[in-house]
Amino acid sequence: MSDDTASILKDAQAKMSKSVEVTKEEFTSIRTGRANAAMFQGITVEYYGAPTPLNQLASLQFPEARTIIVTPFDKGVMTQVESALRSSDLGVNPTNNGDNLRVVLPALTEERRKEYVKLAKAKAEDGRVAVRGSRGHAKKALEKLVKDKEIGEDEGARAEKELESVTKKYIEQIDEAFGVKETELETI
Repeated sequence: MSDDTASILKDAQAKMSKSVEVTKEEFTSIRTGRANAAMFQGITVEYYGAPTPLNQLASLQFPEARTIIVTPFDKGVMTQVESALRSSDLGVNPTNNGDNLRVVLPALTEERRKEYVKLAKAKAEDGRVAVRGSRGHAKKALEKLVKDKEIGEDEGARAEKELESVTKKYIEQIDEAFGVKETELETI
């Protein structure tokens, strides 16, 4: 296998791997019945005029499966943190006791679980599309090498076969991660 072919395949693998990582990260932001830190990643708080991620302004503790204690490092930002949590898409109503905020996640209804499964399915499909996009770019690059006579047709065919097997591997990883998330969401 030529250096050009190996480089194209290696680049495609790196991009596909990144697509799988991003998809798995997206899955963590989808709420299940249990509280986790990833749920709070997208929440920003207006702090001295600048939108600041919640995890930079407060510590998060999880004493129970559906309870989160949010303790701001600066007590002066308590009301901003409270309003950011209220306006987030988590559907929570934090209780302020002066020192920290207690957030109790409502139990997921069957309807809400189905919505989250649909959302996870859409994110999985986005991941598959990204992987297939990487495959498409690599395939075009391989075809160009064959057309420009930089590699032989046999080597091009072998490289494309390798590319297909790599693509299949990464799509299976996304499908597996989706299966785990779907099971999490459907388990009460």
